[in-house]
Amino acid sequence: MSKDVRDLSRRRMLLGGVAVGSAALLAACTSNEQTPTNTQTKGPEGGANPNSAAGKAITIGFSAPAADHGWIAAITNNAKAQAATFSDVTFKTVEAGADAAAQRAALSTLISQKPDIIVLLPYDGKELNAFGLDSMKAGIPVVNLDRAFPDAAAYRLQIKGDNYGMGVAAANYIIAQMKAKGVAKPIISEIAGLDFLELTQERSKGFKDTLTAAGFTIANRRAADFTADGGQKEAAQQFQALPKIDAMWNHDDDQGIGVLAAASQANRKEFLMVGGAGSLKAMQDIQADNTVLKATVTYSPSMASSAISLARLIAQGKGMADLVELQVPKEIILASETITKENAANYLKLGF
Repeated sequence: MSKDVRDLSRRRMLLGGVAVGSAALLAACTSNEQTPTNTQTKGPEGGANPNSAAGKAITIGFSAPAADHGWIAAITNNAKAQAATFSDVTFKTVEAGADAAAQRAALSTLISQKPDIIVLLPYDGKELNAFGLDSMKAGIPVVNLDRAFPDAAAYRLQIKGDNYGMGVAAANYIIAQMKAKGVAKPIISEIAGLDFLELTQERSKGFKDTLTAAGFTIANRRAADFTADGGQKEAAQQFQALPKIDAMWNHDDDQGIGVLAAASQANRKEFLMVGGAGSLKAMQDIQADNTVLKATVTYSPSMASSAISLARLIAQGKGMADLVELQVPKEIILASETITKENAANYLKLGF
């Protein structure tokens, strides 16, 4: 095979440049632990990838909300770890505080330092949209993580998990289980996260749309706050409202700790539960098969690792080596996968 043919073949492997990194984007976790037990990175590959060689020295600015949640902590840790794999990257992070106003103030400081590019997980995409616009106008590209800006001009690259797809995956698992059990009209409940976030709305829409198409309905939906305490409180109230439940989708595995505690306290064992994100604790519970939690759908914080790699390419004026196009794409949405007892062992190493 000639060199030209080999090169063309390689470039036709669309998204192959982040395929390994995205394969690691399978084990999102939300736990009460502040430090992950594992980070998900992909280092340079020597001569296999033309982008692996050190290039122009750049500074990547980074901001994420305060790490009061396991998933957010993992976002920050994955970003730091990935930046450390590149000798040509200086990683500059700013404390973002616990709300949009605090993060906006921190970002103003960051932008004044003139980094080459900024990777940002906004506390709220709508609230930080103006910052994205300002940064882009100042010539500092923005890589937006997870919580989308409403204005496409506010970012150079948007990379996030498939929130709608999470809802679809959760619903499909429940539909299959109910049909296998011969339950024609199941009582299905939902415990969402923060309702003001677009990502929560997208998850709920995917869940509802898929259930509706199968002729199923949601008997009770409550929104918690992505915490174990919130999950416990809302689940307890849901159990009071529904004397019997066949299936439940809880959007977030951190909340799930509280949901499982409420189920234990109420002695509710009659339903199956699907989690969300794919925490190590959730995967271990699924594998052990000793709780009502039977599956979880992934939403990986290792998207932050890919965001750093792609930010580096953008700042250096490079494209993705395995794409024909000369620039990094504008948007990347990562697929949500379903973890069950049968495949949990394959995902444990990616947990944290």
